[in-house]
This record gives sequence, C-alpha cells and structure tokens, in this order.
Amino acid sequence: MSSCENPNTDKDVLMTRRQKFDGKTKLCVKCKENTGNIVIRYAVYCKSCFFPLVQGRFRKSLEPTINAPNGSRRKGLKASGSLVVGISGGTSSVAMLDLVAKTYFASLEDNKNEANGKLKGGKEHPRLVDKGVWKGKPTVCYVEVCGAFPGEKDRTEEVRHLVESYSYANFDFVPLRLEDSFDQKWWDTVGGGDLSTAARSLGFDMTDEELRLTTSSSDISPLTAMQTYLSSLPTPTAFHSAVQIFIRLLLLHTAASQRASHLLLGTSLTALSVNLISGIAQGAGFSVAEEAQEVWHPASDDALPIRIVRPMRDIGMKECAVWDWWCNLRVLAHSRPSQSGGKNAISALTKDFIFGLESDYPATVSTIARTCAKLTPKEGSDGICIFCRRPAQSGVQEWKARISIRSYQEASLAVSGNTRPPHLTEEEITNLTKTSLDSGSGPPVPSLTSQLCYACHTLLTSRSSRGTAASLPSGQSLNNVPLPFWIRSSIETRSFHKHAKHDFDADITHGVKLSRSEMKDQIAEFLLPEE
Repeated sequence: MSSCENPNTDKDVLMTRRQKFDGKTKLCVKCKENTGNIVIRYAVYCKSCFFPLVQGRFRKSLEPTINAPNGSRRKGLKASGSLVVGISGGTSSVAMLDLVAKTYFASLEDNKNEANGKLKGGKEHPRLVDKGVWKGKPTVCYVEVCGAFPGEKDRTEEVRHLVESYSYANFDFVPLRLEDSFDQKWWDTVGGGDLSTAARSLGFDMTDEELRLTTSSSDISPLTAMQTYLSSLPTPTAFHSAVQIFIRLLLLHTAASQRASHLLLGTSLTALSVNLISGIAQGAGFSVAEEAQEVWHPASDDALPIRIVRPMRDIGMKECAVWDWWCNLRVLAHSRPSQSGGKNAISALTKDFIFGLESDYPATVSTIARTCAKLTPKEGSDGICIFCRRPAQSGVQEWKARISIRSYQEASLAVSGNTRPPHLTEEEITNLTKTSLDSGSGPPVPSLTSQLCYACHTLLTSRSSRGTAASLPSGQSLNNVPLPFWIRSSIETRSFHKHAKHDFDADITHGVKLSRSEMKDQIAEFLLPEE
C-alpha cells in the first residue's frame, strides 16, 4: 500500500484502500446488461463496452489536433502533412499502433455488416476511415536501443513483422538505431545539412563544468561514439534521460524528413505521470507542458511544424494491456531496469512509485496528469536548448550561479597533495587553481553551458560516486566526448566551429575565477554580521 508518510511512527497515515468496485453489482456500468470483465478506476465494464470506451478516449485525444490551426473549419479531418507513428514495441505503443490502423486505415470491407454486406451506419459509419486524413503514406518508426544496453536483443525484425501484419494500412516501416545520433549518413538522410570538417569532429570536455568545446576523433564508429557519450555521463539518471532524449530527437528529425505534420507516441496515462514527476525531479519543470503535447519547429524553413501527440494519454497501462490481450497482440519490448544502475535512476524509482499508486489508488495517477497540465512557467523562454530542443528558461545560468555553493581546492592539493602552505595569499591560491584553459593566451574557449536548459546542464554536470571513466570504450576519454549531430549543426550555425571561434556570439560565457574577497563582496548582503 502506497503512502507518503512513515507508517512506523504514525499508524494512522495509511489511507484506507478503496474497493475496486462497490460489490453490489457486477454488471457493466455502461450497458447495464452484461457481466463485467474489467474494472477501470472503480467502474466495471464488459468486453463489448470496453473497446468503444478505449477507442473513444483515443480519438478524443488525437482528433482535435489533426486539422491545422488556421485551416478549414469543416468537420472533416484533414492534416497538413503526413503521419509518423513512433513505437517501442511496448504495451501502450503496440495498442496505439493497432488503434491507429483500425480507426483511420482499416479497409471498407472490415466495416461492412457481416449479415447483409452493407456499410454500418450511425456512430459506426466509416466516415472517418479515410486514407486522405494525412498526406502520403503513414510511416512507422522504431528506434533500436540494444547498442546502449550490452546483451540486449535486437528486436528490429520482430517490430517489422508486427508492422507488416497491418497490410491494409500500407505502413512504411523506417528502422532507426540509437547510435544514428552520431552517424553522418543518418544526418544526411534526414536532410540535416552539410557540416564543415571542424563541426564533424566537435566534442566537449566532460571534466570541465563549463563544458568547453574540444575536438574529438571523427574516425570512430557511431556505436563507439554513442557508447563514449553515455559512459561519460556522471549518474544513472543522466544515462537513462539521455537515451530518452536521443530517441525523441531521432523520431523528430525522421518525421521532418518525411514531411510529417504529426508524430504519435504511445505514452499511456501511467507512463505520462511517470515522465511528468520524473522530469520535475530532474529540473525540467519549465517544460512540463511539452511532456504532454508540443509543437516542434524544424530548423529547415520549408519543413512543416510537427505536432507531437500522445493519443494514449487518457488510457492507463492496464487498459492498454487488456486491449493487447483481447486483440491477440504481441508485446515485444521490455523494461531494462538492471542495466547501467537503472534501478537507482530517478525514472526507475518514480516508475515504481507510480505503479504502486495505480495498483492501490488508480484515480491518483490521472490526478497527476491533470494537475501538471495546469502548470505554466512563471517566466518566458530564453531560446531553445541545444541538446533536448525544448524551451530553455531565461536567466537560468545566472540563477544557478547565485544558488550554487562552490569552493576552491586547497593549493597544495592542486600542486602536491599536501596541506595548504600558510604563507600563500588568496590571490596566489586563485592563480594556482585556475584551469589551464584560462591560463593560456588567446580568446576563451566556447562552452555549451549558456546554450543548455537547466535540466540538461544538470544532467551533464551532476556529481556521483559512480566511476565513469573506467567504463569508457578503449582509447576514449572524458576530455573529448563526441556530440550528437543536431548539436554539432546548431554549434556551427552559431559560429562556434574552429574557423570562427574568434567571432562567436556575445552571449557565450566563460568561467572567471574570483578571489575570496571578490566573492565575499558579491554575497555581502546575504551574510550575517560577525560577532
């Protein structure tokens, strides 16, 4: 039983578990004739009423987003571009693919009345079963992540067979791999644009809190580059968050190359609640609205804005599993909590907590999603994060600098490992502990810090006792970690690359070491008077 209190100290904190249903009747609450087969949020439904219930929630979430905002006001559905469906092979994404195929791409023969061969009428009339809702062929994308999880099975062919089973929908299957984020061929395929030689070899220094740009090897394979990046991350939470960001950006760039106006993701109500709480816990509260629904604008001028829709956001995990079971659908993907310390990641801990709530108090899960949907940022956006490509909070780096508590290393620790010599002044200690990048001549080295949102910057600069350098691929180091190609492209656009580093934007910041007296002057108004 879930609780936010300590039952060992207070025996009254545990809420009384509400009954699954009132126990007075087992009849379906909708038709009131058949015996119920499933309980959904304390209500009993029969199998016949379950399918239109789920399909109605699915269409209610998706169809208001299909028509263009400035398009025709007619009741018919007509999107401005094609459709891309991103699936993982999990419970909710398999159910979503089945719903998309049966609702919008089913053949007219499937909608005929078996008794007389005529088209069904009334609410069951196939007026929305129209292949013209979206332009062109619908595309199904699957991102294989086995490269990030050693020993994991490659399920690409299994997902291909699942997609091909909907032959009447004429889906175009596009397989992707997580390491495509570091693959020049994939970047060219999606029309990412030509990059200079310097931009193709861009990396950054993970050991430096300013995340300064470096030059990485351009000869390593995309798989090695991805493994180097993920292995260099300081915490298990950062590892799993980076995997999710890679999957999302791979799907978005692929959807842009397909001239898509809609990208559907199979995020159920349960998974949405997990993502919302997990994101807030990791500092992504500013973009909490984008977690449920967002519009992504590709860098290309001729590309269409892409609406990222999660049509399963009002359908719980249990309903998705029952849909798969009664429709004889095969679930392919499974969670990977044991890989790379995943059990201790914030996302895994949040998942266990939300799943417990859904088991004991189902209504609380939908309450989380509804409450987070009402949240709005207090301040405006300061551009787009270069990593996750979501809105970044304005002034976040200045705010983080004010609340951070930092201290210089002792001079002897920086030099010989002994205790601090008493004759050294504060200025001498500052000079000894300056980084090598600041001690040299020439312009300061550009960094990624000012171009990241709070969540991504925290993801890359968090500190943990987990040693990452030992797990790096052979020949790789934390001083030149490769960057995904969408970051390299953004860096080159902002004139960060090697041939223009003397003329970078004025908003690029670089670290400046201050003496203790200067630091004390800046925080003097917050200090208590000394006795």
